[in-house]
Amino acid sequence: MTYRVGQWATGNVGRQALRAIIEHPDLELAGVVVSDPAKVGRDAGELAGIGRSTGVRATADPAELLAARPDVVSYTAVGTAGRREVATGDRPGGAVDDLCRILESGIDVVSTALIPLVHPPSADQDDVRRLEAACAAGGASLLTTGLDPGLMNDVLPIVLSGVCLRIDAVKVSEVMSYGLWDKPEAIVGKFGFGKPLDHRPPMVRPGVLTIMWGSVVHLLAERLGVALDEVTESYELCPAPETFEIPAGTIAAGTSAGMRFQVSGLVNGRAVIVVEHVTRLREDVGLPHWPAAPFGEAGGYRVEIDGEPPWRMDIANPGAKDPTVPGTLATALRVVNAIPAVAEAPPGLHTPFTLPLFTGRGLLTG
Repeated sequence: MTYRVGQWATGNVGRQALRAIIEHPDLELAGVVVSDPAKVGRDAGELAGIGRSTGVRATADPAELLAARPDVVSYTAVGTAGRREVATGDRPGGAVDDLCRILESGIDVVSTALIPLVHPPSADQDDVRRLEAACAAGGASLLTTGLDPGLMNDVLPIVLSGVCLRIDAVKVSEVMSYGLWDKPEAIVGKFGFGKPLDHRPPMVRPGVLTIMWGSVVHLLAERLGVALDEVTESYELCPAPETFEIPAGTIAAGTSAGMRFQVSGLVNGRAVIVVEHVTRLREDVGLPHWPAAPFGEAGGYRVEIDGEPPWRMDIANPGAKDPTVPGTLATALRVVNAIPAVAEAPPGLHTPFTLPLFTGRGLLTG
């Protein structure tokens, strides 16, 4: 069966999603919404960088996309909820308005926005009520997912838990070198790299980490049948051992060049579910007291289960000089490959655990 899909936003993730929709054998592109005036009227193939025309031209008017009546909209515009707005300048209200408009019109949505919705009970309940009402009004479904938060810290640890006799703790880590990421507004702004160690970056202001990753901690606890006493957050910074240059600018010796943070679910004072990020500008920053990336690559993910038997699963993109590139692509593919499952799902807010397993069906080349 072929599903008609609209793409809303063509930023870092949206551009990759657009490409995936165009190239997927079971999907047909119905329209593209952009916010950049320079992109209006351009062919979707050009925006996706595939080197061929699709005949579908970008519009700044969402009504044009909705009038085309796609089965599903891939919504990758920037948007979240809660205190992260202070840290990032996101506009959560705008994202909720957009999603409600799509859902009320009877169109299903896969989304990377409103990140706490990876576990709706943990998200802002005013947002949840609005979105549930929109789903009911339009008979539509919504899935919010991605790579992290997403696949790496929801489905994979839960699948691995199925071969345990006893589980003492679960830990999921992203260990990544961001040095080649040419995004000064993120590197210097959100992460605070290149700033003094006594500067508290927006990314780790009180409550922000819990807003971002507390949702997956609660989701894992739900799937494992654990009642958490509380969720805590912590972070530490590591100085640059010397002055060095990266695409985003100069990092002076002694200024921040690495960040490690954890969001932990506690039971009786013990961390039983932990989501950890080690983000550095060079692969040697923080070694040996911080974890190295899996398989000696520039970046990857690790799922660890302490129990009987203990397990560790390492995942990396072999040879990726800049791991943020395959990471962005994987985030897009997670939502695009979920489209058939969401299109066939009953109305309402979903997680990967309320849907059939979504896979790369049809993507194996002969």
